[in-house]
Amino acid sequence: MPLNSLELARAAAEIALDGLAEEALILGMRDVASFCDYFVICEGRSTLHVEAIRDRIVEKLREQGIRPGRIEGGRNASWIVLDYGDVVVHIFDERTRRFYDLEGLWTDAERVDIEAHT
Repeated sequence: MPLNSLELARAAAEIALDGLAEEALILGMRDVASFCDYFVICEGRSTLHVEAIRDRIVEKLREQGIRPGRIEGGRNASWIVLDYGDVVVHIFDERTRRFYDLEGLWTDAERVDIEAHT
């Protein structure tokens, strides 16, 4: 059964955290932007770690039949974007995340719990 956009955002965030990503969060974008439902934002300790988080998310979601429409940021990137349509995953190194401050830019976006509460 395909994942809805919230389930996909949570899955991506959990996979990132399993890859030891730091400060992962999900922003609900529906009320503040028309181009996606959720941002997943996380960071790695180095560009190598950022790449490893990217590879882990892409691999684990691909195992579920989910592929990104586009990947921006290649080797030695300090910011990688995985575009899954309604979910956009941003993987930063710490310095680049602080510089671009997406959380500050989108302060009106809802903060969404990574874990589902049933």
